[in-house]
Amino acid sequence: MRDDTPLPDDAPDPLMRVLRRAVYSGGNQAVLLRGGDALFPAMVQAIAQARHEIWLATYIYDNNGKVASVTQALVEAARRGVQVKVLVDGFGTRSNLLDLRAQFGAAGVLLAVFRPLDRWWSWLQPSQLRRLHQKLCVVDGDIAFVGGVNLLDDRFDQVHGWSDEPRLDYAVALRGPVVAPVEQATRALWTRARMGLHFGKEMAALARSAEPVARAKRLLRRLRMPTAAAVGGGLDELPPVRAAFVLRDNLRRRRAIERSYIDAIRNARERVDLISPYFYPGRAFLRVLLGAARRGVQVRLLLQGKIDYRIAALAARALYDELLGAGVRVFEYTPAYLHAKVGLVDDHWATVGSSNIDPLSLLLNLEANVVVRDADFSASLAASLQRAFDVSREVVGAPERTGWRRWLHRGVVAWAANLYLRVAGITGRY
Repeated sequence: MRDDTPLPDDAPDPLMRVLRRAVYSGGNQAVLLRGGDALFPAMVQAIAQARHEIWLATYIYDNNGKVASVTQALVEAARRGVQVKVLVDGFGTRSNLLDLRAQFGAAGVLLAVFRPLDRWWSWLQPSQLRRLHQKLCVVDGDIAFVGGVNLLDDRFDQVHGWSDEPRLDYAVALRGPVVAPVEQATRALWTRARMGLHFGKEMAALARSAEPVARAKRLLRRLRMPTAAAVGGGLDELPPVRAAFVLRDNLRRRRAIERSYIDAIRNARERVDLISPYFYPGRAFLRVLLGAARRGVQVRLLLQGKIDYRIAALAARALYDELLGAGVRVFEYTPAYLHAKVGLVDDHWATVGSSNIDPLSLLLNLEANVVVRDADFSASLAASLQRAFDVSREVVGAPERTGWRRWLHRGVVAWAANLYLRVAGITGRY
C-alpha cells in the first residue's frame, strides 16, 4: 500500500499537513453502480453466494419496495448458517427498528443499533448529533459495497413518499485488497455498537474468563479500526486498479475525507466535478476549490434542485455569489431528489461514498468513501455524471439577494452551522 502524493511545499493551510492521507492498494476491481436499482441486485447475488459471514452497516434501513429483496436474501443466508450481522443508525432507522428486530431475530440475523434513541433522555445527549452515516456491506471478505445508497428504495422518501423518478445516487462494488479495511471497519463498528448495549455482560465475561488477557486482546482486535502503513515505491508502481478506503471518525481520522478532497482539488489540472446534496464546505476546502477555478480548472458543482430540507439548500445558496464570481459553474439537479456524494478530478481520481461536503459529514458523522485512481472507472463515472448535468438547471446571473441581504443570509447560515457544531462538542475552525 502507498500514501497519496504529498502536498506542494507552498500548501496554504498548515492544518492539512498533519491530517491523515488516503492509503492506496493495487490490484483491485471497482464497478460503478447507479442507485439501488443497480446496487440491490448486486448485493442479493453476493449474499446468495455467501458461505461464511456478511457484515452490513447503513444509516437508513427501510424494508419497502426493492429493499425487501435484500432483506429476504439476508434472512435466507442466516437460515443456512451464514453469520449475518447488520448495523443500523438509531436515528436514521428509528421508525423501522421494531419490524427489523422481529424479522431478523426470527431468522438469526444479529442486529446492532448505533446510538439508539429508545429512552427520552437519549435525545438530550450532545453525542446523539454524531450519527453513523456509512453505507457498507462485505460478503465473505471477498466483495464489498461502498457508497451513498441507504437500504431505501430509489423511488421512496421517508418524508415525501413515493415518486416516479429515482433519486440520483451511487455505490461501488469492490474486490481485491481494498476489501479488507472495509470489512475491518464494519466489524469494528458493529462490535462497538453491540458492546455498548451489553457492556456489563462483556466485562463480566472478561473477568470470569480463564484467559482474560487473551480474551481482552481478541476483543481489542474486533474493536480496532483499519490501519495501513505506506511501503516503498510510488503510487504509479501499484498495479491497477488503485483504490483507497477512507474513513471519517471522531478519533484519529477526523478530517481524512476532507483531506482526500483537498489534496485532489489542489493538484487538479483540467476539471473538478463535485456532486453533493448538502454543500457547505469549510474554509480550507472552499479556498482550494475557488483557487482551482481561478487558475483555469473547469469546476462544476451539482447540488439539489428538488429540495428535501430547505435549511440545507439555504446554506449552499449562501455561497453562490462567491462561487460564481470565481468562475465555478453551479448546477441544480431537478428531475428527482439528489443523494449522490461523488467527486471527479481530471481523468484519474474519483471518489464515491457517504460523505456530503458539509459540517455534519466532514466533522460529526461517521462516514466512509472509496477513492479510485483509474482512467476506466473515471470515464464511467464521468459519462454518468454528464448525463446528470445535461438534465440539470445551471445557475446563472446575479444571486437573488444583494447588498446587506446577501451578507445577512450568509452570516446567519455561518452562525447556525457553528452553533450546531458547538452543541455537538466541535471546537476550532471549520
